[in-house]
Amino acid sequence: MASEIEFSKQLKSYETSIEGLVVYDLAVFGDNRGWFKENWQREKMTAIGLSDFGPVQNNFSFNDKRGVARGIHAEPWDKFVSLGSGRIFGFWVDIREGSPTYGKHFTIEMDPSKAIFVPRGVANGYQTLEDNTVYSYLVNDHWSADAQYSFVSMFDESIGIDWPIPLDECEVSDKDKNHPLLADTTPIKPKKTLIVGANGQLGRALRALYPDAECVDRDALDIASPEVFTARRWRDYGTILNAAAYTAVDQAETADGRKDAWSANATAVANLAKISAQYGVTLVHVSSDYVFDGTTVEHPEDEILSPLGVYGQSKAAGDIAASTAPRHYIARTSWVIGDGNNFVKTMKSLADRDIKPSVVSDQIGRLTFTADLAAGIKHLLDTNAPFGTYNISNDGPPASWAEIASEVYSLSGKSSSDVTPVTTEEYYKDKEGIAPRPLQSTLNLAKIKATGFTPREWKQALNEYLQQ
Repeated sequence: MASEIEFSKQLKSYETSIEGLVVYDLAVFGDNRGWFKENWQREKMTAIGLSDFGPVQNNFSFNDKRGVARGIHAEPWDKFVSLGSGRIFGFWVDIREGSPTYGKHFTIEMDPSKAIFVPRGVANGYQTLEDNTVYSYLVNDHWSADAQYSFVSMFDESIGIDWPIPLDECEVSDKDKNHPLLADTTPIKPKKTLIVGANGQLGRALRALYPDAECVDRDALDIASPEVFTARRWRDYGTILNAAAYTAVDQAETADGRKDAWSANATAVANLAKISAQYGVTLVHVSSDYVFDGTTVEHPEDEILSPLGVYGQSKAAGDIAASTAPRHYIARTSWVIGDGNNFVKTMKSLADRDIKPSVVSDQIGRLTFTADLAAGIKHLLDTNAPFGTYNISNDGPPASWAEIASEVYSLSGKSSSDVTPVTTEEYYKDKEGIAPRPLQSTLNLAKIKATGFTPREWKQALNEYLQQ
C-alpha cells in the first residue's frame, strides 16, 4: 500500500555525513485531484545553499515492482535526485579521491517530498519500497563513453548498510551483482586545475600553491586559437587560472603589438569564457589597473571601464568577456612584482651599481607581489566567495614609482636621495611610441578584505622580497 506524502512542507536543506551531499524537503501541495510540486527551482534552491550546478539533462527510471535495487554507481557529474511517485531507500557512498569523508555512507527513505543533491564522485544507489516508483535525476553533463565512472558493490558488508528489504529478495542486474568491494574500487579523481601562462611571474606563484595543477604556456596551448575548444576534454576540468597576458604596454601601440594584445588579452579570454560557460568550469582571470583612466584616486571594482591605450583597452575587453562566464572571478591588480624581470629588480640592480636614476613621481599606486595575488586568488576559490570582480594588490599607503624606488635604494643600503623624482611628461619627453599611463592606480581593497583576506602591506612585502 502506498504511503501518504507529507504536504506543504517548507523548502529546507539538511547536511549529511558525506561532505556536499545535501537532503532537501520539497513543498508538495495536494488536494482531491492529486498533488503538485516544484521539483527543482533554481532561484529558491540556490538561495538556501544548493550549488548552482547547471543541469543539462533530466533522466527517469521507472520501477514497476517493490524490491528493485540499483547501484552503487559513481559518475563524473553532479546529480539532483527526486521521485515522481513511490518511495525508495536511497544509499550513497563517498568514493571521491582525497575527500575528507571518503568511504562514508549515508542512507535515507525518500518519497516525492524529498530530494537530494549528489556531488560528483559520490556513488549512488537505491532500493524501491513501493510498486510503480518513478526515480528522477537532473545531471550537469551528458553521458560520454570516455568519462571516468566507478562502482561499488551493494553486497559489500563492510559498508554497513542496513537494508529494509534483504538483497537476496531484490531484483538486481547481473552488472550490479559484480561490482568491486569498496576496498577494491577505483576512486573518482577530482576535477583538474589548469594554469595558463604558467611560466610568467604570476604563473610561477600559482604553481607553488597548486602543485598538482596542469601547467601550460602558449606553446603548449594557444588559448586564442579556435582549436582550444577541442584541445582538452574540458568537462574534466574544474578551474582555469588564466595568468596569461600581453603586457608590453608601449609595444601594444604598434601595428603588430595591437593585434597581439587583442589576441592574448581579449580573444583568448572570450574563448576561455565560452569553455567555462559550456562545461561549468570556474574561470579566474587577472585584470589590470590600466582598464581605468586614472582620474579617480582609488578605484572600486564597479568603476566604469575607461582605458587610455591599446593595452588597457584590450584588458578591458577581456574583463567584459570573462564576466560572461557564470562561474568567474576577475582578480584586478596593479604593479605586479614576482619571479622575473620587474621594476623592483631593475631598481635593485641600479642601486648595486651606484647608478642614480630618474623615476616617475606622479603615477600613484601600490605594488602587488605575486605571492599575495596568488594567495588572494586561492582564498576566493577555497572559500567559495561570490563570483565577480575583486581588487587584489598589496595594502599600505599608496606611493609613487619614485617613492618605491627610494625605498628599494634604502633597503639596499643606499641613499634614497639617489633617486630623482620626475613627472611622467618629463620622463618620456622626446620619446616616441609611448602609451598613455593612468596617473592614479590605487585599488580599493574593501571587498577582498570583507571575504577574510588581507594582503601584506607593500613595504613589508618589498623588504621580504629583497631579502630572498
